[in-house]
Amino acid sequence: MPPERTIFLVDGQSFYASCEKAAHPEYRNRPVAVGDPSRSSGIVLAACPIAKARGVTTAERNFTALAKCPELVIIRPRMQRYIEISLMITKIFESYTDLVEPFSIDEQFLDVTGSLGRYKSAEELAKQIQEEVLLSTGVWSRVGIGPSKIMAKTATDNFAKKNDTGVFRLDYNNIEETLWPLPVHQMFMVASKMATHFAIMGLPTIGDIARTPLPEFKRRMRLRMGKQSDIQAEYYWQTARGIDPSPVVPSIRNELKSVSHGKTLRASLYTKKADIELVLQELVIEVCRRARRLGKQGRVLSVGLGESDGERAARFGRQTTLPHATSLTHEIYSAALRLFREYWQGMPVSYLYVSITHLSDDNVTQLALFDDRSKAYDLERATDEIKDRYGSAAIMRASSLQGTGIARERAGQIGGHYK
Repeated sequence: MPPERTIFLVDGQSFYASCEKAAHPEYRNRPVAVGDPSRSSGIVLAACPIAKARGVTTAERNFTALAKCPELVIIRPRMQRYIEISLMITKIFESYTDLVEPFSIDEQFLDVTGSLGRYKSAEELAKQIQEEVLLSTGVWSRVGIGPSKIMAKTATDNFAKKNDTGVFRLDYNNIEETLWPLPVHQMFMVASKMATHFAIMGLPTIGDIARTPLPEFKRRMRLRMGKQSDIQAEYYWQTARGIDPSPVVPSIRNELKSVSHGKTLRASLYTKKADIELVLQELVIEVCRRARRLGKQGRVLSVGLGESDGERAARFGRQTTLPHATSLTHEIYSAALRLFREYWQGMPVSYLYVSITHLSDDNVTQLALFDDRSKAYDLERATDEIKDRYGSAAIMRASSLQGTGIARERAGQIGGHYK
């Protein structure tokens, strides 16, 4: 039989805040949060342990955090920097094992089964990784150790984050005494609503689920959740018992199904058709540029919109099939404009979304009788090269310089946050 797997889930403590404290040693002993300091109603993206000890929590408003902790230092996020540090940490992990699977920007799975021969124990290896990451990046890591991915993740979230060493092993020898007494809301993927269901079913702890025979657990789930709950029941039962045969996959590259961009807007600013159409055009420009960078073109266009006048609200999501696959801005925008004008009810817009699907490679271009589509692609790709070299704001339409344009702001962001 192959040896039992040893898997780590390594989590960067208060990752964004740790990156900023490493870059600002003058704030070493100060409470630090990451957010937009220019917006009192903005939210805290991350808070360092000192700030958390003084009551600051992730996702609360800046003004609330400052009321709790007046000396709090709020630093504007730099997403590009955080991505670079995350990739640097991945490289460190890959020097120990080639089985490294990113779970999020600050969490990664490592299968170290084949690496343990050089170390006295998995804990020794975990401590060495912690020290190297800390010295290289300034980020303190917590390491959950387990024989499966779900047990490693559970060990990190429920135990490694709460002890001084930042390391905890959860396996089949100690799962009953350590994990099973915990309330069910501390089980992975159990939110408050599901925890309430379990409590009503007479299963308030993780161990209550784990000890219940699977057929009986499925029966209770059916009574509470309906006849289609068997798969869900099996998932929760296996999670409670630490069962997870899924491997650590070095890179997950599913086939790309769509290219999309969306933007939440301040409805009070987007009441006029011209202003809304400007944002729609800017989203189309981003979608088409990204599609060309990926070597893709789409045949189906989708446009989504949310609108409200304070008393009424409406949403629509509509799609249309294009005459041929494309990633040319003027072709996509023309179709998007038709959908918007047909379905917009005239209320202020709070959300816009554009997506192209039914993708194909763009190495074959459909010829048109009256348009030189090949020349249009050459022009768009030349523009892309300039933006790639000098930044997204190097070339933009004059209309984007208007106050309601979003292109300039988005040029300085990644994923909606500042680079």
